[in-house]
Amino acid sequence: MLKKIQPEGLSQNVFSMIGKQWMLICAEKNGTANAMTASWGGMGVIWNKQTVTVYIRPQRYTKEFIDDADTFSIMVFPEAYRKQLTYMGTVSGRDEDKIKQCDFHTEHIDETPYFKEASLVITCKKLYAQKMLPECFIDKETDKKNYPLKDYHELYIGEIIGIYEETDA
Repeated sequence: MLKKIQPEGLSQNVFSMIGKQWMLICAEKNGTANAMTASWGGMGVIWNKQTVTVYIRPQRYTKEFIDDADTFSIMVFPEAYRKQLTYMGTVSGRDEDKIKQCDFHTEHIDETPYFKEASLVITCKKLYAQKMLPECFIDKETDKKNYPLKDYHELYIGEIIGIYEETDA
């Protein structure tokens, strides 16, 4: 069961949550949800709002869903779901129903999709999107190392609408 908490009450370490556990980014388009695995992102404050930042490459199918939706969710799962998260990051939703293949169950908080199996759900309202540009890299080695195909991520900033953690009750 998920319980809404205040952002300041988040018990998980953001660096572990995003960089090590991975997360899924999920949005809905025309009544269908799609999600992708992500290990780049952040949380903080900008424009006097508590926010998340996510990065999506242009070829990712989920990008179409994020671009179409007003809201999206970030989800973190228990370690027992590592195999499914790996699958979600390897297979495109263009090619098959990977949500069904992972036996994830789509539910909604307000109108934002998430998977019932998640132990942490962050719902977000899109505020800003911008393509990363090669000329903006100060450290040219970072550009060279991460973008050999020049498929630069798009940066999305979402205002945190709610954070929901799994409880034992």
